Amino acid sequence: MRTNIDIDDDVLDAAMKAGSFKTKKDAVEAGLRLIARQGAYREILRWEGKLQWDGDAVAEAPAPPTVLTTGRRGNAPAVLAQEPAPRPAAKRRHAGR
Repeated sequence: MRTNIDIDDDVLDAAMKAGSFKTKKDAVEAGLRLIARQGAYREILRWEGKLQWDGDAVAEAPAPPTVLTTGRRGNAPAVLAQEPAPRPAAKRRHAGR
């Protein structure tokens, strides 16, 4: 959408230097994205203290078996199934570390 706006030159120059933007449009769009993101953060913060946390454990679906082909033709079996290697246990993250 094309819009004409009057922007303070000093503020725009400072924003362009701070973000290393090449164009005024890039600087303005980055500022608008920042404002939209802050609004989303405020919406998330409204849920503070209203949700119950059961920990960091996440149930993972089992991985499908790995399929290996024999590369042979004729009466030999065409496909062999092999169990995937077990996944290492997930490490828990601790706040402040």
